[in-house]
Amino acid sequence: MTNGVIFDIKEFALHDGPGVRTTVFLKGCPLRCAWCHNPEGISPQPQTMRSLRGERIAGREFAPHELARILNRQAAALRACEGGVTFSGGEPLMQADFVAETVDLLDDLHVTLDTSGYAGEHALRSVLARVDLVYFDLKLIDAAAHRRYTGVDNAPILRNLRILAGSGVPFVIRVPLVPGVTDTDENLAAIARTVRGLPGMQRVDLLPYNQAAGGKYAAAGLAWLPDYDETRPLNLNTAVFETLQVKVRVQ
Repeated sequence: MTNGVIFDIKEFALHDGPGVRTTVFLKGCPLRCAWCHNPEGISPQPQTMRSLRGERIAGREFAPHELARILNRQAAALRACEGGVTFSGGEPLMQADFVAETVDLLDDLHVTLDTSGYAGEHALRSVLARVDLVYFDLKLIDAAAHRRYTGVDNAPILRNLRILAGSGVPFVIRVPLVPGVTDTDENLAAIARTVRGLPGMQRVDLLPYNQAAGGKYAAAGLAWLPDYDETRPLNLNTAVFETLQVKVRVQ
């Protein structure tokens, strides 16, 4: 049995997969995205968050059977709303064994994996064998830009995208739009070319920038220092996808 560390369990989530869902946010992420809106999900360990409202601990250890018991209590209601459970983060594939063991204990629930795609092949395949849908982030196709803004190479992500496309598991590509960084015509066109024709892809979701992201950083004891202009209007260019007959929507 592999225990996991979770920093939030969000009930009645409407944007983390089909229907009404419960989203489990796992701690730990190998990326350091300049725009991350869950800084409390970066460290794999529980941490103290301090704000004007006081202190709280972000992160609690769960055993698979303990988390599954919580989720199974909601199973009938989630099924009635054509929903299920979503594992997000952080990066849930950093705790792939815990996720897999928990899913094996769920009571006939639809399961979505929400991932950056940055993980080892074994971790990815283990969880893919147990889920019904994947939300897969694509941020930047240019390798140098990806390293600059996320701190990691995108080669493992693109490799895992090919594995996902060959797995038979349906997936949605999600693109977080960051002004002047990920929302450029060049990057969006490169994403469209990368995903065009991939088996199992349902659509591309463009996710507008969250300007409230910086508010959590002080509470987590981190500095919020984006090297881009947050106030710049977003480029919501869906035409680059539509021209290549890639289904796209703005979330």
